[in-house]
Amino acid sequence: MRQWIVVGLLLGMAAPAWAMSSAAGAAGGTSSAGSAGSSASSDSSSDNDKLVLDARVDAASFVASDGAIRGARLEAALRSLRERDAEARQRSDLQLAQAILAL
Repeated sequence: MRQWIVVGLLLGMAAPAWAMSSAAGAAGGTSSAGSAGSSASSDSSSDNDKLVLDARVDAASFVASDGAIRGARLEAALRSLRERDAEARQRSDLQLAQAILAL
């Protein structure tokens, strides 16, 4: 049950970036003054989401080795998740790695 909560949490954090990516693609390359002001804040969110998704291989190694193999990408993703979300701070590294794999 807890694992599904973490998965929902991770998906919820990633959804705004996916929505912004879709909206940017739908705009067809046009820009406005309003979008220029919001790009700085969305870049940070997109970078964090990409960081988490890029950690999937390290997360798989971590889970398969029962925590013995800790890759740099996984470490960065765990740190990012915990900085952004209080619920992630309550989860173990293994729980978060399993949630990353479920994305």
